[in-house]
Amino acid sequence: MTTAVIPTSPPPAQGDGNFYYILTDEFPYGSKLFQAGHMCFISERSYMHFISSDTAPKSHLRVTMLQDNSTVTVSVEVLQPLKDREPGFLLAIGNQRERLNCFLERQGLEAAMEAKLGQQVVVNPDLQHFPGIIRYIGRITQATWSPLSPTFFGVELQGDGESRGHSDGSFHGIEYFKCRQNCGIFLPFNKIQFVPGLDSDRMKQEPKPDATRVDPVKVGDAVGFYLDEILTKGLAVGVYKEGNQWFVRVCSEEEGTTDSFRDIPMDSVVKEGLLSPVFEPVGCPGFQKELTRERSQNGDEWESGHPSLDVNSLVQIPLDKGNQVSGTIRWVGNLPKTTHKMAGVELDEDKGITDGEWQGVRYFQCPPKRGIFVKLQSCQPDMRFQCSSSPSLDSSSFNELDSPQVLDNCPPLRDHEAVHILKGQMRGIQGHCNSCYMDVALFSLFSCTSVLDSMLFKPPPMSDRNVQKILRDEIVTPLRRSGFVTAQSVMRLRQQLTEKGQCSSFTTSEKDPEEFLNLIMHHVLGIEPLLRLQSRGRKEQDCYCYQIFMDKQEDLVVPNVQQLVERSFLSSDLKLVEIPSCFIIQMPRFGKEYKMFSKIIPSLELDITDLLLDSPRECSVCGDVATQECSECFKDRTFAMTGLKQYCNSCCRQVHSHYQRKAHRPTKLHVPDEFPGTSQLGSQRVPREKMELFAVLCIETSHYVSFVKYGPEKENWMFFDSMADRHGAETGYNIPTVTLCPEVAKYLELPVAVLAMEQPRDMEGVAKRLFCDAYMYMYQSKKMALYK
Repeated sequence: MTTAVIPTSPPPAQGDGNFYYILTDEFPYGSKLFQAGHMCFISERSYMHFISSDTAPKSHLRVTMLQDNSTVTVSVEVLQPLKDREPGFLLAIGNQRERLNCFLERQGLEAAMEAKLGQQVVVNPDLQHFPGIIRYIGRITQATWSPLSPTFFGVELQGDGESRGHSDGSFHGIEYFKCRQNCGIFLPFNKIQFVPGLDSDRMKQEPKPDATRVDPVKVGDAVGFYLDEILTKGLAVGVYKEGNQWFVRVCSEEEGTTDSFRDIPMDSVVKEGLLSPVFEPVGCPGFQKELTRERSQNGDEWESGHPSLDVNSLVQIPLDKGNQVSGTIRWVGNLPKTTHKMAGVELDEDKGITDGEWQGVRYFQCPPKRGIFVKLQSCQPDMRFQCSSSPSLDSSSFNELDSPQVLDNCPPLRDHEAVHILKGQMRGIQGHCNSCYMDVALFSLFSCTSVLDSMLFKPPPMSDRNVQKILRDEIVTPLRRSGFVTAQSVMRLRQQLTEKGQCSSFTTSEKDPEEFLNLIMHHVLGIEPLLRLQSRGRKEQDCYCYQIFMDKQEDLVVPNVQQLVERSFLSSDLKLVEIPSCFIIQMPRFGKEYKMFSKIIPSLELDITDLLLDSPRECSVCGDVATQECSECFKDRTFAMTGLKQYCNSCCRQVHSHYQRKAHRPTKLHVPDEFPGTSQLGSQRVPREKMELFAVLCIETSHYVSFVKYGPEKENWMFFDSMADRHGAETGYNIPTVTLCPEVAKYLELPVAVLAMEQPRDMEGVAKRLFCDAYMYMYQSKKMALYK
């Protein structure tokens, strides 16, 4: 491992003459432990003096922590420089882990850097989304000892957000902007979604109510407009005048994201409250006209409805080219003053206008804004999920399954956004014909992390670009944008892999995740190996997944992943040549039935410091820089069960002076020349290299499922099963489901002895699957992902 060195060219200084940094990993210093996400600074003068000094070690930098104004010496390996106004925006985020995530993922931070006064935004302070306008950008607090103040956004709430704020634009008696009482709010940028700014000439005029309009549209109003004679609903996020015509900027529901907008002439927009309550069955001529054109070619069959449709049938209701709504028929019959047979449909999304009641009579029950009444002849079987009974799944089976490809780059889903988009039935990746191994691997790697997004963008060989295009545009992007991927999209990828691989059964047979990952990463896309390993005195080995090999350990009843990895590396005499950005670990097991351990405890963090080759390590006894390692001490029960055993020269002599350990043969460690001992750094300790767990793949009776960590809190776990349920028999389709499983946190906090006594059948929810059926753990280093 190469030790980082301070660059000779300084990072950009702020206006106060300081250079600011963020810690990308936790860093111990004496009795203190600074978590990843903490921020620090050094003055420009001190920095330049430090660089010009010939005596100071350039692998460490002496900085002042913004947390408590303490001065510490920090390894440059855990420091990332901040530029421009980034320090102020990031400091406003109180949670260090969330702060680091925002820095690494960049999209929100860059939008905040470009934000301007008067810009339309959507804020989500309490898991609710309200429109607003930026009225202030700057500091609202000032620490007496800190050179930097956090930068907040002052937002005037509009529409449904009015009276949901906390001020009138003032904070602690100081006025920063003016608005009505409880219509103002101050937020960090991570609580804001930035609407693309309107042109400056559009911003010059505020809309004035027209005396000829009964109800002018205002920002925040729920509105509807016709697009190719089809009624579309959305939220008004901006109103402006261009020339002599007024326009409304609408975030339309059909787009499925708050980042897509349409500019509609105000004359073509109507407030939701003015929409006809009988729009669904007979009140929308454009809607029915489109259906009539579409169905008139199909003969009399559609007059009474599709012969296979009845209550509980899953249906689609086409609108215009490519636009449609989907749901489940809950009622079929005749409504007053209608001549056609009608269907009451519960929609999959809040795009209806009823809860199952029509003109004061209840026909079925569903959540508000989920119900709709349409002619039965307007419904057709939901072809998104229909699968051929043939296991070969001929391409003609999916002719109507094609979903539009989304060609832009969508970031991974995190926190509340992940819950909003991914949770529920028909969410995740739809399974079909033994595809669960691939479904869970793709969901785990791409839903809530970007650690392997290089697979989507790094140019592959010309002959394999179609594989990358399918993976990026038909699987990952739809998953992150709408939360669902059809079985047909995955089947196209499987067909491509069958052509590229040595095996002709990728479209039909059961496989294992590592077989799929090795094929697509190495043989098809040709990305660099995730792991570089070396055994003592031997040539380096490259691989993408690491299989734990070990003998049965009688002293390990309920091991954790940290213990298993350390013992496997020790028994194979292996070291990591460099810190991996992604570490995929297969648990010790034989086939799919035999498990070496009845339970395995997930290690939320994997400490790989002592697994690195030629990296500084810490003495297990005194904390000084270690110079010798003893593999025989690792097995000594006198010492802790976790952690390889290495010592400084003094402690090594003392430990091995005991008669039971005199026969041990310690081996010498290589200490980088750039890394000094404790005597030179005072209380400086060896920095720990840790990776965080982001997904676990599990298997039971040949079926794979996965757990994904979608946020920083201990309860932020979701469970994915691509074949959780099924509709119909042989000619039916699988229903993928994503559920939240906060109960996992309860068991992770139990003492090992208590967890060992837990009966799997008595464990709450799906926790049993995580602890008893783990097959593959996935860890990431966000710091290293910046470079790979």
